[in-house]
Amino acid sequence: MPGEVRSNSELEFLTAIERGEVITQMTLRKRIGVSIGLINALLKRGIRNGYVRAQKAPLRRYAYCLTPKGFSEKGRLVAIYLDKSLRFFRGARSEYAEIFARARAEGRLRLVLVGGGELAEIAILAAWGEELVLLGLLDSDTNVDQFYGVRVVRSLEEIATFDAVVITDSRMPQQAYEVMRERLSDAQVLAPPLLKITRDGVDLITAAQEAEQS
Repeated sequence: MPGEVRSNSELEFLTAIERGEVITQMTLRKRIGVSIGLINALLKRGIRNGYVRAQKAPLRRYAYCLTPKGFSEKGRLVAIYLDKSLRFFRGARSEYAEIFARARAEGRLRLVLVGGGELAEIAILAAWGEELVLLGLLDSDTNVDQFYGVRVVRSLEEIATFDAVVITDSRMPQQAYEVMRERLSDAQVLAPPLLKITRDGVDLITAAQEAEQS
């Protein structure tokens, strides 16, 4: 995981300076969304490895440019990123396809997705061709009315009846699961293994708190 994070940061860094614009380290930090400390480390690493060339500019600024070696390195990192992204997509689609196949076998044909974003998109693709009905996508953080042809709702009350919900929230999947479990049975809340949801999470936290108090 640390190596993957570093590769992603390096790719974002090299992409940000690819045009050779006159920018400050603060600008790089805002574009990439990492700390100044990591920007400094990436700059030093890029210059040391011959990926980046720094030239002085007015107002104590620098123009950071990619060298031919830097362009090659960026291409290598893009290939790694695409490979990992495709492997994740295939894995996620397979896990959601298994959920839908199991739901269909159990007679749960009217489903609601919980959480917008890329996982919801993958789940919708996995549902195509299955004898299922996606009644809605529960997402209170968006203003859109549809997501890839699926109706977007802000609360479950907007859907009269359904058989089960499927967790597609990648930001806070555990919280999304626990909110649904307060209203539905365990069998009605479906989630893929990739979300690493602990189904007895609330019980474990309660037990830990009771142990501290005793």
